[in-house]
Amino acid sequence: MHQLTMQQLDIFADSRDVMLRNDVLEQLQRRDAVSARTALALLAGEYPDDGALRAMNVLVRELELELGRGSTAPLADHAALAIARRHLEDEVVSAARRVLPKQTVHAWLALCWRALAARAATLAFCGADAGNHAAPLWLLAGDWAAASDAIGGIESWWRIPAPLAWMTEVRYRTRGLDAAWPLLAELAWLAPARFAALLPVLGDASLDALRRRFDAEFGGTGEVDDDAWFPAWLLVVKPALAGRLGEARVQREQAASRAMALLGEILRREHEGDQHELVSLREELSRLHAGLFDAYMSTRKVQHR
Repeated sequence: MHQLTMQQLDIFADSRDVMLRNDVLEQLQRRDAVSARTALALLAGEYPDDGALRAMNVLVRELELELGRGSTAPLADHAALAIARRHLEDEVVSAARRVLPKQTVHAWLALCWRALAARAATLAFCGADAGNHAAPLWLLAGDWAAASDAIGGIESWWRIPAPLAWMTEVRYRTRGLDAAWPLLAELAWLAPARFAALLPVLGDASLDALRRRFDAEFGGTGEVDDDAWFPAWLLVVKPALAGRLGEARVQREQAASRAMALLGEILRREHEGDQHELVSLREELSRLHAGLFDAYMSTRKVQHR
C-alpha cells in the first residue's frame, strides 16, 4: 500500500469538517435538539474556528428552547411577543439562511413561526402595535386557516388596515386572485401604502403587470395615494372585473371608492343605452378625479366637450 500523500491528507482533513458539519445539519433538519447539540459540540471541538458555528448554535439553541418550554406556552403580553418575534427575525431567520440547505429553510422556519403564533393566540389585537398578533405569524407559517380564524376574531377587521391586509393575503393564498379582488379594492381605498406593500408579498404576475400599467398610464400625482384609484382604473381597462369588484364594500367617505361605484353605474347605463343619464354621471366622475375621467374617456368613442 502506498503511503498517503500530503494532498490526500489535506482532502481527508477537509472532508472531516464537512462530515461533522453535515452531521449537525442532519440533526437540525430532524429538529432533534439533543443530537444536534452533541454533533455541534464535536464540530466545535475539532474546528473551533469554523464559520458556521455561530449560526448553527443559534438554531440548536432555538430547538432547545422549544423543547424546554413546549410549543404552546402562552406569552404574557404584547411586549413579550415583540421580543420573541424580533429574536426570530434578527437571529433565527438569518442563521437558518446562513447554514440550512436553501430548499429546507422555509419549512424549517415555518415551524418556528407556527410555535410562536400558538403562544400568541390569547393576545388581543392592539391597533397601536398591530404586528404583534398571532395572525401575521400564522401567515409566515403558511397556515391560512389559522390566520383566517385569528383575523376573524378581530372586531370589524375589514375597517382596520393591518387585519384587512392579512385577510386579503389569506383570500389570495386560498382562493386565488379572482376571489381576492374585492378585498384588494377595499385595501387600496383604506390604506394605499399597505396595498402597495402587499403586492410584492403576493408576487402575482398578472396583478404586477396591471400595477405597472397603472403606474405608466394613470394621470395621478405619482404618490402612493394614487393606488387608492387603482380599483376604479381597473374597471376602465378590465370591465369584465365589474362583477368581482362590485362585491367590495363601498366606503362612501373615500372618493376613490365612490368613483369605482360610479364607474360601475356608468358601465350599466352604457349597456342599457341611457345616454341622458350618462351625461350627468360622467360629469360627476370628472369632478371626482380628472385623471381617472381622462382614462375612461380615452376608451370611449364619444368626446368630452
